[in-house]
Amino acid sequence: MVFRRSTDSLSRAEKAALKRDTAAADKVKLTEDGASADEVDGVFGEQGEGTVNYRSVGWKTTVVFLIKSQIGIGVLGLPSAFATLGLVPGILVFFFFAVATMYTDLEIGWFKLNHPQVYSISDCGTLMFGPWCGELFGVAYWLFCTFTCGSALLTISTAFNALSLHAICTAAWVAIAAVIAFPFASLRTFGNLKWLGYVAVVSILVSIFTVVIAVGLADRPALAPPAPEPFDLGVRAFGNPSFADGMSAVSSVFFAFTGTSSFLPIASEMRNPRDYPKAVLTGQSFVTLIYFIVAVTVYCTAGIYVASPALGTAGTLIKRIAFGISLPGIIFTAIMYTHLPAKLIFVRVLRGSHHLNHSTPQHWMVWLSCTFGCITFSYIIASAIPVFGGLVGLIGALPAPIITLHAEALMWLYDNKQFFSAPEFRTRRRWCGVVLNIGLLVVATFLTVAGTYGSIVSIINSEQSSPWTCADNSGSS
Repeated sequence: MVFRRSTDSLSRAEKAALKRDTAAADKVKLTEDGASADEVDGVFGEQGEGTVNYRSVGWKTTVVFLIKSQIGIGVLGLPSAFATLGLVPGILVFFFFAVATMYTDLEIGWFKLNHPQVYSISDCGTLMFGPWCGELFGVAYWLFCTFTCGSALLTISTAFNALSLHAICTAAWVAIAAVIAFPFASLRTFGNLKWLGYVAVVSILVSIFTVVIAVGLADRPALAPPAPEPFDLGVRAFGNPSFADGMSAVSSVFFAFTGTSSFLPIASEMRNPRDYPKAVLTGQSFVTLIYFIVAVTVYCTAGIYVASPALGTAGTLIKRIAFGISLPGIIFTAIMYTHLPAKLIFVRVLRGSHHLNHSTPQHWMVWLSCTFGCITFSYIIASAIPVFGGLVGLIGALPAPIITLHAEALMWLYDNKQFFSAPEFRTRRRWCGVVLNIGLLVVATFLTVAGTYGSIVSIINSEQSSPWTCADNSGSS
């Protein structure tokens, strides 16, 4: 398998450790289409008749999940980020993160093949550096997912405000969004969610391109001064933001690509994890193309009059249409990013027990407690930080770099640690790998510190920063 690390230069002890790591995978019996028969999975234990079949996702459905874990609320902040940075810096930052996360997405799959027992970023941290690192990665991943769900709940409240012309308090809409997401997030496997994934991807794409077309056909942006007053689009090759605003915008661009940490649990539920690289290359290429079209088109046609979220850019009527179409996709974001952190806790609590893959009362009690706890925390975040742009930037700066760049760079260094002790292991290819991954660690650390500062300043300066606010966050009233 080309994605596996070569074992030619490993010591006897390291080969023995690698053999233990892949023991579970060696027990898997695959049919011709890659589906598993009765097996002992490295994460979920015995799989077969009478158990919950977690390994049920094919590679094409995996592509849909990977696309949906990326395309969601993140794309809605890209045009606003370009308006802050300017066209040239925006494009450079965009493609840097697109390429960097494509690499880290693939590294997730390579590490999974080498170590089949890992289910989450937390497991990877524990394997590499012990429990303290596992706890750090686990907390970062859980915060990333729950904060992302919180921003989805906030976006759903914006959609409800737009559709109803702010019929009730925004804080109430956030609570209603959480109530809607909870039962669907409590479906136990990704296989049960796949039909929602297809609907979500289509709804988000249709809504986004509805706005793109409407903005392109309009005589002037909906948020510009009314005719016949003159106006300047303000499209600039280079923006002139403050350091805080610039870093908040950079973090928002990065956030659009931060589904990486969710790819490992998805890969763990694939029928054949060896199809994962194919799914990543297909999904990430599609995501990058869509993002680029949306960000550049909306910014170049709306300029400084772009809204955040971007669905509000084309005026009240188109905004209501776009939010109505996008609701299934935005709701699915809340569902998915409740399901993932809940599954992290669920697997950790019941791992190795009979209750993990059998529908016992304890199984259901633990699972529903996990989903309820996660959605409740996300509701609190959405209500306490009701600023879409600031919340997106904060997610992209604080937990996201740790689990999207730091962790994957460390995975490669861990699987190639012989580079630092065995001269014969220092090939030109591995030298390039060391430089690349250490560079990613430096970039991720800078983004964490500077981006967090910029996002906090942005939230403090926002006019909508009052917690549990009733104010209309859609601009419809």
